[in-house]
Amino acid sequence: MNAIVALCHFCELHGPRTLFCTEVLHAPLPQGAGNGDGTGRGEPADEEEGGIQMSSRIRAHSPAEGASAESSSPGPKKSDMCEGCRSLAAGHPGYISHDKETSIKYVSHQHPNHPQLFSIVRQACVRSLSCEVCPGREGPIFFGDEQHGFVFSHTFFIKDSLARGFQRWYSIIAIMMDRIYLINSWPFLLGKIRGIIDELQGKALKVFEAEQFGCPQRAQRMNTAFTPFLHQRNGNAARSLTSLTNDDSLWACLHTSFAWLLKACGSRLTEKLLEGAPTEDTLVQMEQLAELEEESESWDNSEAEEEEKGPALPEGAEGRELTKCPAESSLLSDCGAWQPRKLSVFKSLRHMRQVLGASSFRTLAWHVLMGNQVIWKSRDSDLVHSAFEVLRTMLPVGCVRVIPYSSQYEEAYRCNFLGLSPHVQIPPHVLASEFAVVVEVHTATRSSLHAVGCEGEQPLSKYEFVVTSGSPVAADRVGPTILNKMEAALTNQNLSMDVVDQCLVCLKEEWMNKVKVLFKFTKVDSRPKEDTQKLLSILGASEEDNVKLLKFWMTGLSKTYKSHLMSTVRSPTALEPRN
Repeated sequence: MNAIVALCHFCELHGPRTLFCTEVLHAPLPQGAGNGDGTGRGEPADEEEGGIQMSSRIRAHSPAEGASAESSSPGPKKSDMCEGCRSLAAGHPGYISHDKETSIKYVSHQHPNHPQLFSIVRQACVRSLSCEVCPGREGPIFFGDEQHGFVFSHTFFIKDSLARGFQRWYSIIAIMMDRIYLINSWPFLLGKIRGIIDELQGKALKVFEAEQFGCPQRAQRMNTAFTPFLHQRNGNAARSLTSLTNDDSLWACLHTSFAWLLKACGSRLTEKLLEGAPTEDTLVQMEQLAELEEESESWDNSEAEEEEKGPALPEGAEGRELTKCPAESSLLSDCGAWQPRKLSVFKSLRHMRQVLGASSFRTLAWHVLMGNQVIWKSRDSDLVHSAFEVLRTMLPVGCVRVIPYSSQYEEAYRCNFLGLSPHVQIPPHVLASEFAVVVEVHTATRSSLHAVGCEGEQPLSKYEFVVTSGSPVAADRVGPTILNKMEAALTNQNLSMDVVDQCLVCLKEEWMNKVKVLFKFTKVDSRPKEDTQKLLSILGASEEDNVKLLKFWMTGLSKTYKSHLMSTVRSPTALEPRN
């Protein structure tokens, strides 16, 4: 996250001052921030926590170089700073954290080295401790503009027994140029910064109570004759924050907290670039994800209610983990819930076509596109999983209903992809049906072990594949247009599988657009059959197979699209008569 987090203090002598700031560097370190990745003299061993390598770098400058660097520094002069305005001692190199995952460096010092950044942080510091104050002077506030950046500021007080009112005023600010990102990060920043503030206030309160117990300042001030307030404390206008908290490692801890805050806040939100409207597959996946979340919440609620009722467990049930799952969850899973295994036997559609043969693959692909039930029988469940993983890419997400592997036959209305073990009996009417295709996987004989001759055939050399159906696809049959284009892409060896996959995505989206037009024409507008035939002719889908494909794919339309069409039809403007 390109932002700066800083700790600011309102000094009674010098006004608002920046005490400590942490910035993100994507480029090489600026001059004076460190010497590469090497450790300096006396530097302790690096500590690595959460992927961030923590270190404190030592600079080696001659007195002349140090003087010139100090004179050119954008920060205030030493004469304009007191003990309360200073965090790191003169010559301290600051702190650097290396994020090995992203090669980003988090650098902390009292002021940014870049003059423009120093000006932005300085202005944000002044505004956070002067004009931009929330009611009560303690709490979060948001301000800024596009020129000087947008600021999340949280002001707070630290107890000090020597201060006017026994407290000093501080603020932690986060500055970035992205207003939307900063606003969306408000809850996260508020919680984490509030935790840092509570820790600082807790440490300071212990010191304050110990000092008040030893020498109460309130009574001493009331009994002392009136003199200028600052002279009563021998000119000690402010004490450092390390003195107020009695923590010598305070700045190192703040660097760790600020660096983690920048990394975590940048990782929690990601931007996604969407070109145009989301596809139907995206909408269906979002709907399925929402349904799964609702289902899990309902199960969590039901389990909580049962726990409150406290049912009596049978004897000997203690120590066992009792789990509940929806009925038939082991048999039926939709395409959103089923996660394919990492082991992939069939690597792609082209690989499957080479293994099955052109004729058998065309028969199988035709049944897949038509929405008929595809049944695989094999002892190897991984083989069935990989086959379904490849075949499902031919269909829209909403048209896929998978039972990966079952010990009994399931009806076609429950799934169009069904995996079975070899001993399961398929009903005779299914075997003779034109709406089903069966792929039987047998162990190959020795004479046919050389039959499979394609790249990556090693896991499949021990199998034979027999594709049968009650309605075999004739070789001279035209078939659906999308199948012909798909086979043309698969047979073109000049196209890689990545290109073929993108071609398939474009083909599916093209035909889903035709499905949308047909759905509105027939289901929403209720046009007569004569007009529907004319529309199909215009869409180039008047053939029988194309019509069947469109009707099946219509079941995969998202609920969002359907509800949008219905709401549009019911609107007053849609009820106006057509010209």
